[in-house]
Amino acid sequence: MGGSAPRGGCHLPVETTSFVDRRDEQTTGRELLAKARLVTLTGPGGVGKTRLAAHIAARVARAFPDGVRYVALAGLRDPELVPLAAADALGLHDHSARPALDALVARLRDRRLLLVVDNCEHLLAACATLAAALLHGTTGVRVLATSRHRLGLTEEHLLEVRPLPVPDPDGDPCAAGSQAVLALFADRAAAVLPGFRLTPANRAAVARLCRRLDGLPLAIELAAVRMRVLGPEQILARLDDRFRLLTAGSPAALPRHQTLRAAVDWSHELCTGPERLAWARLSVPAGGFDLETAEAVCHDLRRPDVLDAVAGLVEKSVLVREDAPHGAGVRYRLLDTLRHYGLDRLRERSGAEAAARRRHRDHVQRRASAHEADWFGPGQRETVARLRADQDNLRAALDFCLTTPGEARAGLRLAGTLWFYWHACGAPREGRHWLDRALDASPEPTPERARALWVSALLAGSPEDLTRGLRRAREARALAERLGDPAEAAHADYVIGVVQLFADELTAACAHYETTVARGPVPGQHLSLHGLDLVELACAHALLGRAERAVEVCERALRLCEAHGEDWVRSYVLRILALAHAVRADWRRAEPHAREALRRKLDVHDMIGIGLTLDLLARIADGLGAAERTAVLLGGADRVWSDIDRDRWGSAALNSARRACETHARTALGADGYERAHGRGGALGLAEIVAYALDDLPPRPTTAEPEPGTAPVRLTRRETEVAELVAEGLGNQQIADRLVIARRTAEGHVERILGKLGFRNRSQIAAWVTARR
Repeated sequence: MGGSAPRGGCHLPVETTSFVDRRDEQTTGRELLAKARLVTLTGPGGVGKTRLAAHIAARVARAFPDGVRYVALAGLRDPELVPLAAADALGLHDHSARPALDALVARLRDRRLLLVVDNCEHLLAACATLAAALLHGTTGVRVLATSRHRLGLTEEHLLEVRPLPVPDPDGDPCAAGSQAVLALFADRAAAVLPGFRLTPANRAAVARLCRRLDGLPLAIELAAVRMRVLGPEQILARLDDRFRLLTAGSPAALPRHQTLRAAVDWSHELCTGPERLAWARLSVPAGGFDLETAEAVCHDLRRPDVLDAVAGLVEKSVLVREDAPHGAGVRYRLLDTLRHYGLDRLRERSGAEAAARRRHRDHVQRRASAHEADWFGPGQRETVARLRADQDNLRAALDFCLTTPGEARAGLRLAGTLWFYWHACGAPREGRHWLDRALDASPEPTPERARALWVSALLAGSPEDLTRGLRRAREARALAERLGDPAEAAHADYVIGVVQLFADELTAACAHYETTVARGPVPGQHLSLHGLDLVELACAHALLGRAERAVEVCERALRLCEAHGEDWVRSYVLRILALAHAVRADWRRAEPHAREALRRKLDVHDMIGIGLTLDLLARIADGLGAAERTAVLLGGADRVWSDIDRDRWGSAALNSARRACETHARTALGADGYERAHGRGGALGLAEIVAYALDDLPPRPTTAEPEPGTAPVRLTRRETEVAELVAEGLGNQQIADRLVIARRTAEGHVERILGKLGFRNRSQIAAWVTARR
C-alpha cells in the first residue's frame, strides 16, 4: 500500500531478476540529474529503460530528503489520470475541488524529491504537462522519465538508452566491452538450465547469438529461455532461419524493432496453443493480475489449463511472477512490449478484444461487489491491499465502460460499488473523477444513479465542494425514495449529516443523526454506514460538550463492530470515544482509546483518520502537560495533513483545538524548543510518527543540552558549512560547487554528519541546523 510521503525513502519496483550493470549510462544519468530537473531516458521497447531508471534513482536517492517516488503509467489510458497517478504514488490525498494538477503542484511546492515517471510514450501530452507544471511550480522536484519518444520540453535533457554492446563476430568474444550482454544471456540461461555458465566452448556461439539479437535485452532474455531444450548454436540457427524469411533472402540486416518482433514472434510460436490463447487474453488486464483474474479472462480454457498456461508463460519469461505486499498474494505481469504484442494477436479476431474486456470488467465488478459485501467484517486490511494491487484493473474496467457504447450504466454501478475504497482508502479525487464521468454518461433515473450521487457527495470533503455535495446527497435521497429504495435513501441520509458536520452545523447534524439512529438500519443498508451514523451522532454530541451521551452512543457502536470483527468503523468509534473523554478532561481514559484507534487506522491505511487521531493525541498530551510530546505530535500531524489539506478543510473545531495545543506547548517550551520538537515530528515518516504516538519509538531529546554522561555533538568547521548548505536545500553537487570540492567529498561530509548526529535523512539535518540557529 501507498503511504503519506515520508521524509526520505525510495519507493521503486521490486526486481525479480538480476540487473546487468550499465555503469556508463548510470553515471551519465546521475550527472544529468545533478544539473537538470527533467531527464528522459529514451529508446526502443525492450531495451531496458525502466530497469535503468530504477537503478539511477536508487543511486541518487540520498540527495532527495523527501524521497524517490515511482509512477507507473503502462496500465493507464486516460490522460486525466496522470496527475492522479502521480499524487497516489506520492501518498497525497487531496480533497479539494481545484484542478488535480494545480493541487499536486501546491502540495509539492516545498518538497525536495525525485519523481520517476515510467512509460510515458502513450500519454506524451499529459506527461509533458505534468513535468512542465512541476518544473515551473516547484523548486525542489526533479523528474526522471522513461519514454520511447521525448516529451518535447525545452528543459528536457535526453539520455538515449542503447542496446547492450555486442561482440565482434570476427574479434575476441572476451573483449571487455561486450561482457554485459554475455552476462545477461548466461544469467537468464542459468535460470532455466541450472549450472549453465559461459565456457570457451560456448562463448563464441553465445556472442554471435547476442549480436544477431542486436544486444536488445528483452530479445536476449526470450532467446535464453530456449536453453532448456536447445544449445546456443541451435538457437542461433533457428533465429537465422526466421530472419532470412523476414528479409526474403536479402542479406540486408533487420532494423532493431523488427529484430525484437522476430524474437517475440518466435517465442510466441514455441508456446502451446493454450499458452498463446492465454497470452492474448492476459494482455487485457492492466498493470498486474492474479490467477483468479486470469481464469476469468481466459474463459475458453478449463481452470487447470489456465494454471498450466500461466506457469508455462512464466517459464518462457513472457509473464513475470511477483509477490504482492500486504497479503495481496502472488500476481503476474506482462512486460509492456509483450502486452502490446498480445493485444495485436487478440485483435486479429473480430470482436475478441471487446469480449475479453467485457469479461474483465464483469470480473472486476464481481470482485468489487464481494469486497463491498464483506467490508463490514474481518479482513479489511487484506481487502485494501488487494484493491490497491488491482488499481490499474479498476481503472481499465471503468475506462472500458465509459468509452464503449452501451456500457455507461455498468460504469456507474462499478464506480458506486467502490464507495468504501474511494472513501476509506484515500482516493476521493479519483473516485470523483470516475463518478462525475459516469453520472454525465448515464443520466437516467436508476438505482445506480442514486448510489453514485450520494457517493460523489460523500467524497466532497472540502469547503468549496460542500454545497454541491449537499445538493447531490439530497438529490440521491429524493431519487431513492422515488424508486422505492430505502437502503440508498438511508445511505444518502448519512452523507447529508456528514456535510452538516463539515460545515460546523453541529446542532442540525446532531438532530439529523438522532433521527437516523432512532430509525435503525433499514433492509439493505450497509452496516458500515449504519455504524457511521452512530459515529457521527457521538461526534456531534462530543463537539457540543455532551460527553456522557457521546460515550453512550460509542459503546453501542463498539458492540456492533465487535460482533462483526470490524476494524475501520471501530477505529472511528474509538477516536470519538477518546474525544468524549477528552471533552471532560479525562486524559488517562482518553489516551488508550486514541492509540488503539490510530493502530487500526494504520492497518487499513485511513490517512484522514490518522491525521485526525494524531491531532487528538496531541490534545491529550497537552492535557497531560507533556509539552514536548504535544509539539512532536503536532509536527507529525501537520506533516500528514499537508498531504490531505493543510487547513484541515477550514473546520473551526479542528483548527481551534490545534491552535490551543500549539499555544500551550510554545508557552511551556519557548519558541525555539517548540520549533525543534515540531520539526522533529515533521521529519518523521508515517510509520515513525505512528510508532512514536503509540510509544513504540522513543523520542530523541529536543534540547540543545547533552544528556547526562554524554558529550555534545561536535561537527568540524567544514561539516558545519556543509550542514548549513543542506539546510538551504542544496544537493550534493550544489554543495560541491559552492565549496569548490569534489562531489564525492561532499557526499562523504553528509554521511559523516548523519552518523555523528544519529539522523537518517537530510531533512533532520536541516531541522537540527534551524534549531541551533
